[in-house]
Amino acid sequence: QVQLVESGGGLVQAGGSLRLSCAASGRTFSEYPMGWFRQAPGKERELVATITRNGGRTYYVDSVKGRFTISRDNAKNTGYLQMNSLKPEDTAVYYCAASGRGGSYYFTRVYDYDYWGQGTQVTVSS
Repeated sequence: QVQLVESGGGLVQAGGSLRLSCAASGRTFSEYPMGWFRQAPGKERELVATITRNGGRTYYVDSVKGRFTISRDNAKNTGYLQMNSLKPEDTAVYYCAASGRGGSYYFTRVYDYDYWGQGTQVTVSS
C-alpha cells in the first residue's frame, strides 16, 4: 500500500504557472503507474495526465497537451505536474493517484487507480 500527499496548489492568474507535487510513502513508489486527475464543482473526476512506472511514457488529455507536463522522481518518491499557461477552466481540485495494476503501462480511467491523495485546490482567475 502507498500513501499519497499532494501539495503546490493555490490561486494564480490566467497565463500563470503552478507545480504540483505528490509525495509517496509506504511501499516503493516506483512499483506504481501514476496519474493526475482533477474534479471541478458539479463535474466528474477526470484524468489530466498519466505516467508509467519508470517515467518512460506519458499520456495527456487534449485540453492540457502542450501546457502541462507530468514527471516523477522515483529516487525521491515524488511525482509532479507542471502546469503552464493556466486557464480559468483548469480550476479544480487536483488529485494524484497510483495504480496497483503495475506493469509497463499507464492507465487512463479512474477505476484503474487504487490509491489517492487528499487533493489540492487550484484556482485560476481571469
